[in-house]
Amino acid sequence: MTLLIFIILLALLFDFLNGFHDAANSIATVVSTKVLTPVIAVVWAALFNFIAFLVFGLHVASTVGKGVVHPEYMDLTSVASGLIGAIIVDILTWYLGLPTSSSHALVGGVVGAALAKGGISAIIFSGIDKILIFIVVSPLVGMVLSYIISSLVEVIARKAHPSKIDSLFRRLQFLSSAAFSLGHGGSDAQKTMGIIWMALIVNKTIPANAGLPFWAVILCQIAMAFGTLFGGWRIVKTMGQKITKLRPFEGFCAETAGALTLYSTIFFGIPVSTTHTITGSIVGVGARKRFSAVRWGVTRRIVWAWILTIPVSSAIAALCYEVTKLF
Repeated sequence: MTLLIFIILLALLFDFLNGFHDAANSIATVVSTKVLTPVIAVVWAALFNFIAFLVFGLHVASTVGKGVVHPEYMDLTSVASGLIGAIIVDILTWYLGLPTSSSHALVGGVVGAALAKGGISAIIFSGIDKILIFIVVSPLVGMVLSYIISSLVEVIARKAHPSKIDSLFRRLQFLSSAAFSLGHGGSDAQKTMGIIWMALIVNKTIPANAGLPFWAVILCQIAMAFGTLFGGWRIVKTMGQKITKLRPFEGFCAETAGALTLYSTIFFGIPVSTTHTITGSIVGVGARKRFSAVRWGVTRRIVWAWILTIPVSSAIAALCYEVTKLF
């Protein structure tokens, strides 16, 4: 029971770091366009991160808890090792200012620990394949949607005075940033819920076919919201300033495209990266202006971090599991 409590606390720490690390997803565009100050922006994002559980089901939590590895091959030590691997990657990429995926760090950690504990038979490849495919698909969908939305907005508003357009989209960014924050809370907090769900099943605290206890849902949403409140300012700078320069209408288009992408993947229970999604959306609005408006050197650095996230967190988690077996 002591180890189970430790894992739940570790999962909540990861959820806090997820909100801290991924605050940039929710607020980078609205801060970079100066629609909201950083402090107000994180409070705004944290609110919608928290209430997400009232809007979405637990499809993503079920995928992470039961659809990536077979719980019967896991034990509490391997679950803890997976969380530690994800936490280490999150802290490292936050320090480097890289907007990588906390979600994929978590999946990589769980997979690495499962491989160390149960071998290849512990892995549910259909679940892994879906996640790997959407590493590519979710940013591309965000990019295409933001390109289309920003192009339509520019056509519709081409005869309006620039000051009126700026004023309108400053107000609309309140809604689009709230919509994206809602999707972030509905997607990312559920991944930690899935890990707690797995730990409860592995420990036989609940049956394998039981639902997730409500207290776990609330605790994960609270941890995510508090992490967002503290914010990861290094990553905010990368997302909001270094990829491309954003105006309010472009910030609105990027957030709207990102939110639409997240809502569709949450509905189908696909644990995508909110980081990948909003990065693709920002690149889309930048590319619409002109190809050179996107700082592709920064983007390439981000993409390499995306590619390495799952294998690095897997390796760290597997190493953690092997080390713990010695004690």
